[in-house]
Amino acid sequence: MVSGPATMESEVHSRPDLTQQIRDAILGGEFAPHQRLIEADISERFEASRAGVRTALLNLAGEGLVERLPNRGARVRAISVAEAIEIVEVRVGLESLCARKAAERVTEDEAAELRLLGGQIESAVATGNLVEYARLNQDMDRRIREISGHDTATRLLERLRAQSARHQFRLAYHPGRAVQSAPEHVAIIDAVVARDPDRAEAATREHLQGIVALLRQLD
Repeated sequence: MVSGPATMESEVHSRPDLTQQIRDAILGGEFAPHQRLIEADISERFEASRAGVRTALLNLAGEGLVERLPNRGARVRAISVAEAIEIVEVRVGLESLCARKAAERVTEDEAAELRLLGGQIESAVATGNLVEYARLNQDMDRRIREISGHDTATRLLERLRAQSARHQFRLAYHPGRAVQSAPEHVAIIDAVVARDPDRAEAATREHLQGIVALLRQLD
């Protein structure tokens, strides 16, 4: 049976997004900072065309995850602690805005989902499951951005968070950090669920300022 244009289009759309695949590999530590990203190797690994890989790397260069080297291809861009601090300082304003908007817009179903996430965060810390804790924190942050309905802030935050993801994971495993930050996350959830924009904004700001203070200790 010959595949028509509609079938071919469906196959294209069913393929995983190559930019996202490479992004996930970088954020997951599969590619180290300063590691060369050789198009032929990536093409083989992800079963993608060289042109597709080139486009994906250009996209990631635009996000600040990859840097292009003159006549030498591309490599994973290393984010210094100083730059990570600047990124979090910018996130303070954007995430505080999203928390405020989320508190104004949250539905009963969304509130129930956030309460469940809060309980799971506390449980992960209580059992010492830091991998699950880090994942749940990302889920909570993502849901608050989605609930906020602020598309511009969400787009900017997704790019900023991608750039500082390695430092975020490093902090999650810092001794005593999870025990300190879990109540901060729950406080944000409580404020959003209570539909208290001022408290949601203040709790988010306090949490992120704590991250800045800890990053400065690592610098």
